[in-house]
This record gives sequence, structure tokens and C-alpha cells, in this order.
Amino acid sequence: MKIALINENSQAAKNALIYDTLKSVVEPMGHTVVNYGMYGADDPASTTYVQCGLLASVLLESGAADYVVGGCGTGEGFMLAANSFPGVLCGHLVDPSDGYMFAHINDGNCVALPFAKDFGWGAELKLKYIFEQLFGFGHGQGYPKERVEPEQRNKKILDGIKKLTYVDLPTILGRLDKDFVKGALAGEHFKEYFSRDAKNQDIVAAVQAIVG
Repeated sequence: MKIALINENSQAAKNALIYDTLKSVVEPMGHTVVNYGMYGADDPASTTYVQCGLLASVLLESGAADYVVGGCGTGEGFMLAANSFPGVLCGHLVDPSDGYMFAHINDGNCVALPFAKDFGWGAELKLKYIFEQLFGFGHGQGYPKERVEPEQRNKKILDGIKKLTYVDLPTILGRLDKDFVKGALAGEHFKEYFSRDAKNQDIVAAVQAIVG
């Protein structure tokens, strides 16, 4: 699985810590991590949590990423923004049990973490344990055992509803303010990674029409 990491401007200084922790947990599992930044507090490509929500959708809908790890100060803003765009099912994780249950009950493709609230001594250990529970035991298997069937049924219903309630991403990109989109996709390595990994050519064409 290709996991994309995204950081917005208020917590960009923690990008290296989050990236190193995520890699150390998931690469031994066979996953790969692609760091889309921001890469630090002084990164000139400054993105808001709303722009990061759009970036998550672009990566997931295009096939450039299978999963997105993001967040903001509380995690709430990024979660709301990400869920505003098509192809994203984002959950808010605070502790390791959230990671396990979101993976198995909700079977989403994006998570929002609080990188400021309660992010103190031992924060990297908390991240490590969350990532272990989120990625280490599969997805969509249900929890607890007696709830597996209705949870899996509800997930399919939710996926179907989301397909009906969102317009396609190229249409959205065409409607959004161009400067907002350019800012969301302005990361230092975005063009390199996106052109290498994206599979949906309609979305590739829509992105290229805006950012070149």
C-alpha cells in the first residue's frame, strides 16, 4: 500500500518526526510512504488544512496514493476538509484503539491526527502505537466479532451513498478558485510524485491544466 503523508502549515515543523515514525512502523509491513509535505515551518509551499483536504482527494482519486495520513492542530479541521471532497473517507484518531477500530469498523482511506492537542512528551510513541494498530492488522474485518456483518454492510452502503452525493473531482477542480488549487498542489515534490504514481488520466489532465 502506498501511504501519503500530508502536513498543513500550523504543524509543518513536525513533518520529519511524523514521517520518520510512520516509515519505521509501516515499511517493515511492506507499505511505502510518500511525503508530500509541508516539509517544515519555513516551507515556502504553505498549505492550509482545507487545501490539504483537497490534496488528499487528488491523491486518492487519481490512484497516486492508497491511503492518506494527515492532520492539523486538533485533527478536526483536516478531517472535515478531507471529507468534503470525493473519494475520501477520513476518520479522526486520538489513540491506538481509534486506529484499530477505524481500520476494522469503518475501513476508511484517510486519517486525521491531532498534532498539537495533547501532543507532548512521548508524542512519537503515541504515533507509533496508533500507526501499528491502524496498519498492522488489515482493514474492514469488523470489530467486535458479533458486529462484523452489519459493519461491513454499512460500509458498502456508505460507499454507495458517497458516490451519489459528490460530483467528480475534475468538475470540482474546474469550479474551485485556481489560486486555491495551485496552493494545495504547490508542494516541492508534488509534480514529481504525482506524475510518477497517478493512474487516473482524467484527473491527471485536470491537474495539469491548472498547475502545468
